Amino acid sequence: MRIIPKPVSTTLNSGIFNLDGSTQIVESYKNEKLSYVVAEINRITKLIIGSELKSIYSQKSTPESNTINLMNDSSLAEEQYTMDIQPTHIDIWSSSPSGAFYAIQSLQQMIPIETLTIDNRSSVEFPCYHISDKPHFTYRGMMIDVCRYFFSVEDIKEVLDMLAMHKLNRMHWHLTEDQGWRIEIKKYPRLTEIGSIRKETKIGSHKDLTVGYDGIPHGGFYTQAQIREIVAYAATKFITIIPEIELPGHAVAALASYPHLGCDGKQHEVKTTWGVDERVFCAGKESTYQFWEDVLSEVIELFPSEYIHIGGDECPKQSWKECSDCQTKIKTEGLADEDELQSYVTNRVEQFLLARGKKIIGWEEILRGSKISPSATVMSWRDVDCGIEAARMGNDTIMSPATHCYLDYYKTDAIETEPLAIGGFLPLDEVYSFDPYGGVSKDDRKYIIGIQGNVWTEYISTLTHLQYMALPRLSAIAEIGWSYEEVKDYDNFLERALNLTKFYDYYGFNYGTHPFEK
Repeated sequence: MRIIPKPVSTTLNSGIFNLDGSTQIVESYKNEKLSYVVAEINRITKLIIGSELKSIYSQKSTPESNTINLMNDSSLAEEQYTMDIQPTHIDIWSSSPSGAFYAIQSLQQMIPIETLTIDNRSSVEFPCYHISDKPHFTYRGMMIDVCRYFFSVEDIKEVLDMLAMHKLNRMHWHLTEDQGWRIEIKKYPRLTEIGSIRKETKIGSHKDLTVGYDGIPHGGFYTQAQIREIVAYAATKFITIIPEIELPGHAVAALASYPHLGCDGKQHEVKTTWGVDERVFCAGKESTYQFWEDVLSEVIELFPSEYIHIGGDECPKQSWKECSDCQTKIKTEGLADEDELQSYVTNRVEQFLLARGKKIIGWEEILRGSKISPSATVMSWRDVDCGIEAARMGNDTIMSPATHCYLDYYKTDAIETEPLAIGGFLPLDEVYSFDPYGGVSKDDRKYIIGIQGNVWTEYISTLTHLQYMALPRLSAIAEIGWSYEEVKDYDNFLERALNLTKFYDYYGFNYGTHPFEK
């Protein structure tokens, strides 16, 4: 069995199921989201045999021949499935359409590789298997940064296709930054009129001060209609999109649009270089909080996700130390220092979102200052230490450490032959070695809710480059998130990853071949 992520249990039986144009899809229960599963089956069959399959509704207790039967089993968990491939039919049992969707992803990877190279195919043979499968973690995601470089609506949809193939169920969408504001906010049109465009971009490494700028404006943003379109598309892949509206740091694009949001009130330009910037939102002015609430109110209407990511990372405090408004806020709220001022910001924004039915996720820095709210979810990014601390405190935690999950790092140490990257060295085997529970006590493991791979795009300006950096390392993230309880065997994983690259080839996904070169 060559499936990634590795299923919990597989049994090979005798026989072959032959799928052809006369095969029917049978929906045995009513659920509007089954249409997404049917659409996914037909997307695959149209590619491999040139035709879609007829779909019918039937509650017959005995399956008919030459059918794919979508069956309901309420005893299974939300994303769990059981699949029986028999010579006469395929039965897929799940308690929800998401489980059936993941069964189809497994079925897709069972298509014989040699079949993909045959033109004008009229049928495909599947070996008969019994598969019982379910994910270990409820949160399995990838973050895409569209602020450093903008990616089109079609690019984002292809990223979602890529995530779906790997049975990932979250896309963390980093939408605001120093270098570009990418989401339309109707109450603040200058955010996209001004904040979405930087006049030029630093050439080469941000560390190389001898090289100048390209002189080419770079910009782009998503209208609210486009965001709804992408969110709806993601739903058909059973992927929840979590928007990130960065605060109180990484704010230069917003300050360029509305200077009064900064401590000094000065006019700024959208940032053209990478790295942490001292210019952050003013945490002392009530107008800043009004701005955040107005922005988040529009964001809430666009994203059905239970979570809103509020950033919280890399916020220098020097401007707050020099700002009379921030110092007054510290005194009037009885705060100890600027770190506690950021905690005040986090807690106040969280209360606003909680009142509207949303929870927050923040990068690990939201742990600093006064005590974090018990309802906040922490995303641990530098290493696992803050994740361990958050779990010990009883906060839900997503492990996303740079040491194992930063897919924008170099994937080989032969960096002279690789596209320029931000640094680091993270080969596939190192990603695969990651243990999200490492260092977490047995009692605290229940607070580790998932894992996420991150693709920051300071040096990634195209979809093909993004895919090259993410793949096949994303397959290791997917397997850790889904198949955690399986005994790790890197050689076995590598064999299955090589099989998966044939499907990358088929769909035109770009990927790195380094792990497979002997």
